[in-house]
Amino acid sequence: MTKINRISAVCYGAASYLIFVVSFLYAIGFVGDIVVPRTVDRAIAAPTGQAVVVNLLLLGLFAVQHSVMARPAFKRWWTRIVPQPLERSTYVLLSSLVLFLLYWQWRTMPTEIWHVTSQAGRLAVWVLFWIGWAIVLASTFMISHVDLFGLRQVYSFWRGKPLSDIQFRAPLLYRVVRHPLMLGFIIAFWAAPTMTAGHLLFAVATTGYILIAVQLEERDLVAALGPQYRDYRTQVPMLLPVPRRHSTSAGSGMSTQMQ
Repeated sequence: MTKINRISAVCYGAASYLIFVVSFLYAIGFVGDIVVPRTVDRAIAAPTGQAVVVNLLLLGLFAVQHSVMARPAFKRWWTRIVPQPLERSTYVLLSSLVLFLLYWQWRTMPTEIWHVTSQAGRLAVWVLFWIGWAIVLASTFMISHVDLFGLRQVYSFWRGKPLSDIQFRAPLLYRVVRHPLMLGFIIAFWAAPTMTAGHLLFAVATTGYILIAVQLEERDLVAALGPQYRDYRTQVPMLLPVPRRHSTSAGSGMSTQMQ
């Protein structure tokens, strides 16, 4: 494993995080077709067949990178090459770079699937769009934003102290659904006052990926946490906030933090 010094690790982690912030903000503009130069509806012109193939390849590349690098088996192999304190930051950096590739090479599919004409209806959809992104961002802070994006790892390394474990807990939205972050993405991706074929392809593909990804993540969580997470699954729904019966052991202090 490559040796690194503490200052380099902190700089690398901070740079990776800043690149993520840019990619996240661009994602809002990309999906909402606002502000940024290339969006899901304003990108490279291409024949429909080519657009479908290229866009699916871009989405597939993100799905593979995002899921494979999150698996424990890959992490065990990967940290033989990448220093352990930088593993999460590297994951965040590569995810952001793949997103930038998607923004850059996305093909336009302009056919309208639906178009909300009333001002009240469009306003309602836009409110839903922003609620989705607010849920995404809030969800990261309800667990550990700094851990999720690799900042706690490099900070602990800089201090020369071992990385402490974070307790499994379920704060706020995590008591409503097990994956509020993913729910927020789904809401944001589908809340479009004008839905084009390209946006629909993006929404369908990303929703399909989310449904698969949460299954993989939950398998890892069950393997790592055992009965504690299985109990949590029986009490809190995965994505749809449908009320369930709560047992006496319900969720004190749980957090889904294994990506």
